[in-house]
Amino acid sequence: MFAEERQRLIAVRVADAGRVSVTELAERFAITTETVRRDLAALEQSGVLRRVHGGAVPTDSVSTTETTLSERLVQHLPQKLLIAEAAAGLLEASRPGSILLDAGSTTEALVDVMLQRASHRRNDGRQNSRPEQLVITNALPIADKLSASPAHAVHLLGGRIRGLTRAAVGVETVDAVERLRPDLAVVGTNGVHAAFGLSTPDTEEAAVKAAFVRAARRVVVLADASKLGVETLVQFARLDQVDALVTDADPEGDLAAALESAGVEVVKAGNA
Repeated sequence: MFAEERQRLIAVRVADAGRVSVTELAERFAITTETVRRDLAALEQSGVLRRVHGGAVPTDSVSTTETTLSERLVQHLPQKLLIAEAAAGLLEASRPGSILLDAGSTTEALVDVMLQRASHRRNDGRQNSRPEQLVITNALPIADKLSASPAHAVHLLGGRIRGLTRAAVGVETVDAVERLRPDLAVVGTNGVHAAFGLSTPDTEEAAVKAAFVRAARRVVVLADASKLGVETLVQFARLDQVDALVTDADPEGDLAAALESAGVEVVKAGNA
């Protein structure tokens, strides 16, 4: 295959997947990682994509780019469902009495799985053996979904509702979180980077996420593979503030080493 044709196919793959890794492309085209990096450099020079650690993303994936919640609900959906199942397994194993649940499409997928499992327990007559679980969230869609569940008590954090994510943000939200000490926080992120840690494009969302991380006794991060190796505008946590990362791909290179050094348990969805 000529380099031009291969680069065209790489550009299509990046546009379709949202993020590709050097290793994936090397295996797909049966070429060396050095050749992949030269192809990516050429495509970046042409403005087709943007290189990130370990791979590439489309050119519109800049540090301040943020899609709406409705758009994110359908992006990488199979991966998010796998991550949600794996995260629900962690919750079943630890059975936290109180959970801080962040806004986002992957955390919303987790809520769907939590409700399904609670329904199955009720149908099997096992729900009465479990105490009611307190879920504290700043996300309107999550609070709405959980509000009718007999297995969960729901506390909705106040604040200004940000239309893009339908989440409460601002000083009032952060202050409320800082008065809490829940067993667990489940947090979404737009980027997981070896040096920059966890990040998101919006400063107010970042402030709430940072408060979640500081408040909880244990922190679990949910991130599909498109977030690995990515930096967005605002850091809200270091890797050493995280207890577990649930994702659908094995972190590579510097990120894998940084997660291990920080003592982060990596749970690969589908293997949990």
